[in-house]
Amino acid sequence: MAVKLFVSDLDGTMLPNKSAVSRENVEAVRRAAEAGVVVTIATGRMYEAALPVARELGLDVPIIAYNGGLIKSPSGRVYEEHPLDTQLARDIIAFCHARDWYIQEYSGGRLRYAAACAESRYYENSQGVPGIAVGRDGMLVHAAGNCKLLLVTAGRAETLARAEELNAAFGMSVDVTRSADTLVEIVPKGVSKASGLRTLADRLGIPMEETMAIGDAYNDLPMLRSAGKSVAMGNAFPEVKEAADYETLTCEENGLAAAIYAYALGMGAEAPVPLPKRDI
Repeated sequence: MAVKLFVSDLDGTMLPNKSAVSRENVEAVRRAAEAGVVVTIATGRMYEAALPVARELGLDVPIIAYNGGLIKSPSGRVYEEHPLDTQLARDIIAFCHARDWYIQEYSGGRLRYAAACAESRYYENSQGVPGIAVGRDGMLVHAAGNCKLLLVTAGRAETLARAEELNAAFGMSVDVTRSADTLVEIVPKGVSKASGLRTLADRLGIPMEETMAIGDAYNDLPMLRSAGKSVAMGNAFPEVKEAADYETLTCEENGLAAAIYAYALGMGAEAPVPLPKRDI
């Protein structure tokens, strides 16, 4: 299978932390582009947080942001946008606040939360994005135009419990997923990285069987299952590895670059970042 479109997750796949892309990953992406492969990003991050990475990679291809909620080019052209219904967003925010759960929103490309706290600081530090404390009423005022809402939790058990409660209350209207053991993501029903991948492939005139996706977390699973071929990072969750066609090195070992060379470009032993002998 010739790979014409290669889509990569960011956190835990291309980026080990914040927004620093390794020299090896940048070089691999550029070599793929030179070979005629369209390379882009699919992330749960807000578009504004993914844009500096796209620029560092030299990409001018639409970015899939908010887990498929927005497809937008680095030059600012919006290809597709799926905001949550405004009243539904208000209901979810109120539901979380009534339980004293931390929740944040992203309308207008700005990160907002009710009050600064350990959860907001954790997210800001991990993403390199500053937020604004607007109070609980302010969260409701800015409920329109959110492609995603996000909860930060204390860990896996709390994440699973809160995701289950949200699904029970709003599962008919939204999809609830996890991008990490401490993050619960809420998007409109039917929106995912997979839907973003299908839309982008269609826009570019590339058959799905000529697409490849790579990721590490639960919110990557729909995309990995929809792509023509899929790659799990060496640091991926077990369920992600089980679903993928291939496995690469960890994020810290530049597994993205290794996957591009081995699976997208078919370079094998000639690759600058070869896979280990245990490669499946």
